[in-house]
Amino acid sequence: MTPRATLRLQFHRGFTFADAAALVPYFARLGISHIYASPIATARPGSQHGYDVIDATRINPELGGEEGLAALSSTLVAAGMGMILDIVPNHMAADTANAWWADVLRHGRASRFATWFDIDWDADDKILLPILGRPLDEVLAAGELRRDGNAFCYFSHRLPAVAGGLERQHWRLAWWRSAGDRINWRRFFDINELVCLRMEEPQAFETVHALPLRLHAEGIVDGVRVDHVDGLTDPAAYCRALRARLKPGAYLVVEKILLSGETLPADWGCDGTTGYDFMDEVNALQHDAAGEHVLAEAWSALSGRPADFADEAEPARREILARSFGAQLDACAAAFAAPSPDSELARPMLRRVLGELLAHFPVYRTYGRDGVLSAADRAVLDRAAAGARRTCLATDRWAIDPLLRLFAEPERARAVARFQQLSAPIAAKAVEDTGFYRYGRLLSRNDVGFDAGTFALDADAFHRRMQRRRADWPRALLATATHDHKRGEDGRARLAVLSGMAMEWAALQRSLVEDSRPLCRDGAPSASDVALLLQTIVGAWPFDLDAGDAAGRQAFAGRLVAWQQKALREAKLASDWAAVDEVYEAAARDFTIALVAEAALPDLLQRIAALVQRIAPAGALNGLAQGLLRMTVPGVPDLYQGAELWDQSLVDPDNRRPVDWRRRIAGPPAEPLVELAGRWRDGRVKQALIARGLGVRQRLSPLFEDGDYRPVRLEGPLADAMIAFVRRRPEAWALVVAPRLALRLPLVPGDVRLAPDGWQDTAVVLDDVPDGAMNAFDGAPLEVGAGRTSLAALCGTLPIALAWADTTMRANVPLHP
Repeated sequence: MTPRATLRLQFHRGFTFADAAALVPYFARLGISHIYASPIATARPGSQHGYDVIDATRINPELGGEEGLAALSSTLVAAGMGMILDIVPNHMAADTANAWWADVLRHGRASRFATWFDIDWDADDKILLPILGRPLDEVLAAGELRRDGNAFCYFSHRLPAVAGGLERQHWRLAWWRSAGDRINWRRFFDINELVCLRMEEPQAFETVHALPLRLHAEGIVDGVRVDHVDGLTDPAAYCRALRARLKPGAYLVVEKILLSGETLPADWGCDGTTGYDFMDEVNALQHDAAGEHVLAEAWSALSGRPADFADEAEPARREILARSFGAQLDACAAAFAAPSPDSELARPMLRRVLGELLAHFPVYRTYGRDGVLSAADRAVLDRAAAGARRTCLATDRWAIDPLLRLFAEPERARAVARFQQLSAPIAAKAVEDTGFYRYGRLLSRNDVGFDAGTFALDADAFHRRMQRRRADWPRALLATATHDHKRGEDGRARLAVLSGMAMEWAALQRSLVEDSRPLCRDGAPSASDVALLLQTIVGAWPFDLDAGDAAGRQAFAGRLVAWQQKALREAKLASDWAAVDEVYEAAARDFTIALVAEAALPDLLQRIAALVQRIAPAGALNGLAQGLLRMTVPGVPDLYQGAELWDQSLVDPDNRRPVDWRRRIAGPPAEPLVELAGRWRDGRVKQALIARGLGVRQRLSPLFEDGDYRPVRLEGPLADAMIAFVRRRPEAWALVVAPRLALRLPLVPGDVRLAPDGWQDTAVVLDDVPDGAMNAFDGAPLEVGAGRTSLAALCGTLPIALAWADTTMRANVPLHP
């Protein structure tokens, strides 16, 4: 079973199974085959995402429970649809409402659940609980901790207790600030409220998966998405074990970030990733490589920070390791040292050298097991070692090769596993949650799963990647927006346009920063923070927001202020989640409100608005293009909730705001796409493009599941601004043409369409074209033949096309009026 197209829905008590069921007819009209549901096991009360599970065996009653899910499933089946379920095997809520965790706190190592959680019992036979708001002695002196029967109470925490005082308990209280240096259990990243599980423990695996496997057996769930697979001890063994428990052909994808040319191991038994890699590829395709150096140098000159992201990422890795993962690094060094206490590789040296390897690690992790390392794993370790040799202490350099040899020793398997489970969260926190908030070359290239070392892909490089995708991962998900993205797909698409006017943007950005200084207070916010804000304003400025709309600007400023606070704290420069600088944040907040909501510098605001209006059509074309590519390249297209209209959301919680479904269910509209393009700002052209593209996928499903992918040559003055390819099977054919560098197209001012003579004889060169080709966007027959076909004839004035033919039909019936 391969989904035709998925729709990601975020379930919570404000959007339940019943709410989704009411929308199923609309989803079916849109062309969706499967709802892709966020986690549905019982999570903490009020959870907005479902990843903080407290009972993995029970459907969350806030979502509608078993009865609500059954009703939703029946509605989906009646509409010919199914469900893919997001599951969370890596972690649970470290909350006493979690009965398994509470039992471990009460009974310690004697608990039957003690081995289910990734607790380092050898480091400490008591579980460290970093829940205190200040040091323990101060808490006790203030009387904030009290005994209440069989529990100790600390504000909202009720900790299971045995007879006796604190010294008799199986847990140890600590100030939250000490967690990184003292904690003896693995967390999800550095979140003290989420404790990691051990899926290598058979009973833990069975119990955690009992619910999704039952729902799968009952036909309610057709497949699963595995959250954060890199957190598991042995992802390969886990995926193979899960595959063995699913029905033949069931859909199985994993959340896995691929960096530095990395590929998903082929022996895992899964269908691919959740699509961050495609999101990166299609975004890079829309960037002009000529702008990279200009933008990087302009950013460095303006901010005083590195021009190269690698120079930003390395110190961020060291910082994250030091502040959040010191205890895990200690445990890792101890594990490598343990079998040979008399080795010259002493624990302090191992700690230093391991830290150097982690500072230079080019990917999230390796996958060694029992002393066996793949060629890819060895190559990754060699790259990290090369970096470590450059930066380690000269007196430690000799130790790198002996340490690498330990990775191949079966008796060091636990040490290697600890290292592999440490490198992944360091990469996530240092790159996505630190470096991407410090580096402002162009924010459209800073998003989850993006390889910041690659600024742009030309058409040939993109084609090669799609051909590899077709050969290796034709069932992988294709995403362009997710619940974790830093900015919405159409915000990134607009910012990408700036890469094609790099010199102009660099000068304008500097001018705007300098001219905005009257709004600063005591030097705050800094020039770099203002520049990041300006890019965010340009990318997220709503299509329908007029600069004179005071109420609209105020609403927009409110969203920007929420983004700004998170961005400042994630960057960990001027402020920090762990050390909030309230004065700086207040100055930054006041700056944003004055600039956007109050129009305190009206001329400057008008310059920003003028730029937005100028590049918005090209950005919208980029948005349409990435939507069309997502639906037609090899893989399974995934649509994020609400993104069938323009998506200019910011990082969560902005990207998880309630969706205005009432506005969406009026569509998709039936008019020809070129007519909808005349009022492109309302987003209906995007909604119609998605519905019609998915309509072609539905009619020609085998073509898009395993049909050939063949690049198509373009000729003429605008050839470099476009991309084209054909999908082909003996009985079906589809031609896709889309803009790649939309700023180069001679658009009518303020419009996404070209002037009548705008194509300037640009054409595609085709071979082996079947008879009866149809235009998917208006239902009209197309005169397309082998040889040269002008884009004027193929696309008209809207520079995007999807042509299709079904050679088994005597006449191709239009999909849309």
